[in-house]
Amino acid sequence: MLTMTENAATAVKGILAQNPGNDEAGLRIFGADDPGAGFALTVATAEETDEVVETSGARVFLDPAASAALTDRVLDAKVDDQGGVRFELAEQA
Repeated sequence: MLTMTENAATAVKGILAQNPGNDEAGLRIFGADDPGAGFALTVATAEETDEVVETSGARVFLDPAASAALTDRVLDAKVDDQGGVRFELAEQA
């Protein structure tokens, strides 16, 4: 199962705070039909078939293909000087 670092959890919560009004929302990762092409991210509510990963109150939803492709990964985040967030995936130790 995908895990999240505290940096990623903080970044996800920051993104969700910019979209108030839906307490069920999270960051949804999808589009893994071709993992080499990357993944798409959006703020959304979980779909019925999504896997839910929660760390420190931050929720990430994975569609079935993303869940399978990211099962042994760790989601991390880096914030640049302008406040932009870049998510990175690493292998679990």
